[in-house]
Amino acid sequence: MNILDCIVIGGGPAGMSAALTLGRARRSVAIFDDGTNRNRVSHESHGFLTRDGINPQMFKDLGMNDLMNYPSISPYKDTVTEIEKLREAEVFLVKTKKHKEYLADKIILATGVQEVIPIPNARQYYGKSLFSCPYCDGWELRDQALLIIAYTEAQALHMGRLVYNWSKDLVIATNGAAISQNTKEIFLKRNVPIVTEPIKSLIGENGYLQQVVFTSGRQINRTGGFVSPSYYRSNQFVEQLRLDVHENGVLVTDGSGRTSQKNVYVAGETEKEGASSLLFAAADGSKAAIAVNTDLMLERF
Repeated sequence: MNILDCIVIGGGPAGMSAALTLGRARRSVAIFDDGTNRNRVSHESHGFLTRDGINPQMFKDLGMNDLMNYPSISPYKDTVTEIEKLREAEVFLVKTKKHKEYLADKIILATGVQEVIPIPNARQYYGKSLFSCPYCDGWELRDQALLIIAYTEAQALHMGRLVYNWSKDLVIATNGAAISQNTKEIFLKRNVPIVTEPIKSLIGENGYLQQVVFTSGRQINRTGGFVSPSYYRSNQFVEQLRLDVHENGVLVTDGSGRTSQKNVYVAGETEKEGASSLLFAAADGSKAAIAVNTDLMLERF
C-alpha cells in the first residue's frame, strides 16, 4: 500500500484549501468528504470575495473541480471511521465506511462542527430566514422585523448590539434564561424588548419565519432572525488521537495548525469548536497545509 504524504478529512473550505495548497506543492493527498458540512442547509454563502452569494454546494463543486487540476490530489466521497497510528512505521492507518484503508505520513482534521439549536422546529427555518452569523446574512435581513434567540445574558448583549447595526426592529428571546435588569434597560432605551419565557414553536411557510409562539400563548410577528447555537465536533478523532484541548473547547495548537500530537494538524472550525466564515476557514486550511509541507521538507531534505 502506498503511503500518502497527507490525508485531509473534511471537504469544506478549510479541507479543500489545505488539499489545494498541498497539491500545488506536489504532495500526494487524499481528501475525504461525506457531505455533512453544516452550511449545506443554506441557500447562499456570503463574504467570500468573488463568490459572494454563491450556493454552498456550488462553492464545494467549484472547489473540488479546482483540485482535479492537480494529479497528486485524490478526492473521495467516503466517511473516515477510524485513524490508527502505526507506531512501528510511524504512519497513520485510515479506515473508511466503505471498508477502504489508506496510509499517510500526516493527517489534517478539517471536519468542522455541527450546531445544536434546542428550539422546536427551528431547523426548518435555519439557512433560509434564521441564521447564526450577522456578518454572513445580516445584509439580506436588513431593516426587517427580526428575532434574536440567545441562551445567556452574554449572548443577548453581544448579538443584540451586533444585529442592531442591520435592523432596529428587534426582539430578543432567551428561551427561559434570566436577564439582569441592567441589560434589559440597555435594550429598552432602544425599544428592543427582551422576552425570557421559553419559545414553544416557530410558525412560517417554506422555511420563512412569520411568527414566534411562546409557552404562555403570546405570539409576535417576525420575518427572520439570528440564533446563538452551541456547537460540537461531529467526529471522534480528537479523542481518538488524544489531542490536547483547552477548557473552552479550542484545540491546543502552535498557531499554524500543528496539534499536540506529532503529524496531526487541524484547520477551520474543528480547531475552535465554533463557527467560522468561509474566508477564515479557507485561510486556516492553507496555513495548516503550509505547516505540513514545511515539516515534510525538513524531515526529508
